[in-house]
Amino acid sequence: MWRAAVALIVTAPLMLTGAAKAQDWPTHPLTMINPFAAGGPNDVVARLFAQRMGEVLGQPVIVENVAGAGGMTGADRVAKAAPDGYTFLQGTVGTQAQNQTLFKKPLYNSTTDFTPVALILEAPLVLIARKDLPVKDMKEFVAYAKANHDKMQFASAGTGSAIHLGCALVNLVTGLDVVHVPFRGANPAMQDLIGGRVDYLCDIITTAKPQIDAGTVKPMAVLTRERSPVLPGVPTAIEQGFDVEAYTWNAFFLPKGTPAPIVQKLRQATLEAMKTPAIREKLESAGLNFVPDDRTTPEYLAKFVESEIVKWAAPIKASGASVD
Repeated sequence: MWRAAVALIVTAPLMLTGAAKAQDWPTHPLTMINPFAAGGPNDVVARLFAQRMGEVLGQPVIVENVAGAGGMTGADRVAKAAPDGYTFLQGTVGTQAQNQTLFKKPLYNSTTDFTPVALILEAPLVLIARKDLPVKDMKEFVAYAKANHDKMQFASAGTGSAIHLGCALVNLVTGLDVVHVPFRGANPAMQDLIGGRVDYLCDIITTAKPQIDAGTVKPMAVLTRERSPVLPGVPTAIEQGFDVEAYTWNAFFLPKGTPAPIVQKLRQATLEAMKTPAIREKLESAGLNFVPDDRTTPEYLAKFVESEIVKWAAPIKASGASVD
């Protein structure tokens, strides 16, 4: 018993010191790791949130782009960072879910090496076809593709990219077997779709919408449960009888072992950013969806990541996609 008392006396100051540090946090600038190159959609989200979160926290939030290995290089830096709250990750469906199956040797375990903070956004994927494909909706598209699969190709931004796996899920659910043509990025894939050199693409709504509005591509379905407010005339795949939900998402993660008070402070700053009218207007007008409050808890995000790993394992394995 006396040993327990001595241990408590010895550890109590350490516990109080840790609590005090968490209470005072932050005392210097934070780093948000965006695990993708500058200038892309994830970078836009990161910088909008970083500015507002810095205002709320009273310390600058600096965005650092650490690209490589499908986002794993940047995510791995956060997984290995000190759990003091000063380095956190803007994770995505790719870094936290798809890469766990796609890569033969992932650099981290996304369910055990991070502390979830909050899910913030979803970006629907849209199934789009070349404008002269002789179909007008997803049912006709599937029927046509089954009859002409040996002459068709679908494009992506590269093997294992979110838009590749979105179409892999469409193909799995609908029973399509069509040749995949990976490009070095979403823009060249879209250009070849516009030029009629490939037949379809599952693109993120932010880049698909301008081409849909211009009539250079033909929309078949929004791949979310509900229609998108920015494409109200495009029905969902589910409406048309196909149980397909494919979207990218953004969420914040801290290193494993970060004290709970710090997690809660960062989450509160995140929620303040989510409620900022200028941020909402800019991102919602691009077709992104803010998640409701009940889906922004760390507990929800932890379970969500687990479910997303399971969801994407099937189309990844069925497509044969794999990265060493």
